[in-house]
Amino acid sequence: MPSQNRWSQADAEAAVARYGAAGISQDLALRTYSARLLGADPDLVLHGGGNTSVKTTVTGLLGETIPVLCVKGSGWDLATIEPPGHPAVRLEPLQALRVLERLSDEDMVAAQRCNLIDPAAPNPSVEALLHAFLPHKFVDHTHSIALLALADQPEAAALCREVYGDRVALVPYVMPGFALALAAAEAYEAAEQRARAAGVELEGMVLLQHGLFSFGSTAEQSYGRMLALVGAAEQRLARVSARSQPRPLSEPPIPAAAVLPVLRGLLSRAAEAEAAPRRWLLDLRTSEPALAVVNDQRLATWASRGVATPDHVIRTKAQPLVLPPASTDLASWSAAAATALEGFIAAYKAYLARQNARVGGGRTPLDPLPRVLALPGLGLVGLGRSAQEAAVTADIAEAWARTLLAAEALGRFQPVGEDDTFEMEYWSLEQAKLGKARDLPLARQVVLVTGGAGAIGAATARAFAQRGADVAVLDRLAEPAQAVAASCGRRALGLACDLTDPQAVRQALSAVAAHFGGLDIVVSNAGAAWSGAIAELSDADLRASFELNFFAHQSVAQAAMALFRAQGLGGQLLFNVSKQALNPGPGFGAYGIAKAALLALMRQYALEGGGEGVRANAINADRIRSGLLDQGMIQKRSAARGVSEEAYMAGNLLGEEVRASDVAEAFVALAQLERTTGAVLTVDGGNVAAMVR
Repeated sequence: MPSQNRWSQADAEAAVARYGAAGISQDLALRTYSARLLGADPDLVLHGGGNTSVKTTVTGLLGETIPVLCVKGSGWDLATIEPPGHPAVRLEPLQALRVLERLSDEDMVAAQRCNLIDPAAPNPSVEALLHAFLPHKFVDHTHSIALLALADQPEAAALCREVYGDRVALVPYVMPGFALALAAAEAYEAAEQRARAAGVELEGMVLLQHGLFSFGSTAEQSYGRMLALVGAAEQRLARVSARSQPRPLSEPPIPAAAVLPVLRGLLSRAAEAEAAPRRWLLDLRTSEPALAVVNDQRLATWASRGVATPDHVIRTKAQPLVLPPASTDLASWSAAAATALEGFIAAYKAYLARQNARVGGGRTPLDPLPRVLALPGLGLVGLGRSAQEAAVTADIAEAWARTLLAAEALGRFQPVGEDDTFEMEYWSLEQAKLGKARDLPLARQVVLVTGGAGAIGAATARAFAQRGADVAVLDRLAEPAQAVAASCGRRALGLACDLTDPQAVRQALSAVAAHFGGLDIVVSNAGAAWSGAIAELSDADLRASFELNFFAHQSVAQAAMALFRAQGLGGQLLFNVSKQALNPGPGFGAYGIAKAALLALMRQYALEGGGEGVRANAINADRIRSGLLDQGMIQKRSAARGVSEEAYMAGNLLGEEVRASDVAEAFVALAQLERTTGAVLTVDGGNVAAMVR
């Protein structure tokens, strides 16, 4: 879809007023506004890519005026950037660096940091000097897909000159840093002279095989020029059409929900052999460009070409793993996929050894696992430590596919070569970050919570999310399930499911596997109470209680076990058996007997699943404000006992009300007890009659 100019004068003025009320200058307010416009367009930038700046002034402690460059800071995303995301750096010391012939990346970063107005601000962009060396007030930089289709060509310079004439400067590929800043400044000055001679105004700069810069005296002008330059590239691409060479598939592909867990297991075993983290999340993309690439006969050749812009290699590695078509039986495909994965790892190690020798050694090896998988018949898959990271990788993979297809329609997709790719992947600034990131305790785990919209289920889903897990929430109705999921992270999944329908359960767990790539932990929490003396209880009520309080748990556990076995990573089944399983109360036989059977079910799974690394445990909770024990029931029971509601809810040995969050924390604790199975953890404040003997 062509990029559109979304500048709104009314919105710009509103941004100035809103930020101005917080003491933000008009320059920085407009810089923030137009940066967010760029970041909102995935055809221009993706996930932290691109950068923007404005040259302005701030007032020093003594009232002096200090020229500064407010440039995008490390860790900020243009789509959501706020004024602090453009830290102010003293401009004149940066510009003075241009007299140097060379400057190491580490010294460059130090020079930028020591000139920050706020020492606590994030590191300025590694391209801050490039921005500083240009004379314009506003400067924008993107990785436009349309532009890269022109710039990733064997004759990119000639093609860009054909499209833009003297409106842009052209800079041959140079890795980001001081050398690029110098090269860009020199190219700009030469192009400025040509533009004046030609009677045109210089509007931007193409960094061949990298990206696009625009600049101007106002935020609107620089933004408008960016869109105009991208539009010219899009118009050139519109004159050609893709030349597909589809690969014939002998059979329909195996469903993604069956393939991805197997693939997740293969990746885990390969990771373990390489001393890398075992668990990864997967994000499958089935867009038209993704399928066009993976289903083309030239896939293997295309995959070997490299990334659309070198920045992406840090997230995607240089090449995707090309897998065999998933159109044979699953066992045969799994063996073939394992062979392909072994080949990828061997090739990556050879690449590392070759390149490390070229640069004189000293680079710390990254893990050799792929980050993008090309699955003929199914699509492109992104890998990540979390669902969000996998989605980012998949977004970049789709952008690669779009760039590649456009470039191939125009000529030949030819990004930077292996040497330049390695320099970016093993950049000293990136190497310095290794070992500093720390996963949360349950990161890389996919957790399914049933009854997830209830008090205990919602608290449990959020507790797991807070520990780093990715969460799927199941409940009877979609809207409340999705509302809880939304509180658990951007990639959390909320699904409606009738747990008493085994087919619906299997479909729901297939959806979880297709969304995340697999499953690690099940919190089987859903339940409801039927009351009545057992001697007078109807068969219908007793059977209904067993359907939800026993058989539904069995359906969930069976479907989960199928996924656990496909992955070969073990797993966990956590059940909410409640106090009734151990200490039945009068009038609750339908509920208590089913829960007692559920306790036995948990023990059976512990007995039979242990050899496969599957742990099964249960929570024995009592008197929790929830759908089972609502306000009306609390009033009724406390009145019957002649005590206050508070005294009734705190009627335990500790004299404290037990909350849904306490049960949630107990589920989380069980999940982290790696050598515990077949256990019942009591969460009731102390109830002698319900103690496990």
